[in-house]
Amino acid sequence: MLDAVSTLLKEEAYQVDEADNGLDGLYLAQQSVHDLIILDIMLPGMNGLSVLSELRAEGNAKPILLLTARDSVEDRVKGLDLGADDYLVKPFASPELLARIRVLLRRLSQGAPDGELNYGQLSVKCQSMEGYANGEVLKLTMKEFELMEFLLLNREQILTKEQLLDRVWGIDSEAGIGVVDVYVHYLRKKLAPYGCERYIHTVRGVGYMLKEKC
Repeated sequence: MLDAVSTLLKEEAYQVDEADNGLDGLYLAQQSVHDLIILDIMLPGMNGLSVLSELRAEGNAKPILLLTARDSVEDRVKGLDLGADDYLVKPFASPELLARIRVLLRRLSQGAPDGELNYGQLSVKCQSMEGYANGEVLKLTMKEFELMEFLLLNREQILTKEQLLDRVWGIDSEAGIGVVDVYVHYLRKKLAPYGCERYIHTVRGVGYMLKEKC
């Protein structure tokens, strides 16, 4: 796994440091020279969750992408609670790993100090949890805001319904996949008076994408 991921990233022109155990990985991460940490939970010496916990306790805020086993829902929940930014279930496709990396790096480079995200005529203020269209404040429920925020964070990226369900409702939610369609409909309806419902595009059979033009 280490060799495969490292080779893939180097082929994509990323500079990569490698560690095949938790203690070495923690040491490398503590040097604060990286833009992103890819952390497998199942590591010898010191497991990935322990590495994650130690880094966050030290104030390390670098984006961390967890690699987890398919049946380790508890580990995924614990990892997110400890401060992981995203997770990917093994086995995974190389294009999905690269897409997750691009999203986290873009979030790092475009994140505004006041937590504001902007795209076209849409924006959200993360700290005050407010959404805007054409500069006008939207009356959003909590889930509508979280959905809009996640779409803005991943603008121009295709998001599956499963991804949206996991990130907005949580991987331990009892909500069915249909709730995603319902809340996309609600959000579009609130964007419609400002002509902004066109930003949310349906990708048939897959999910949704936030894009100004298609």
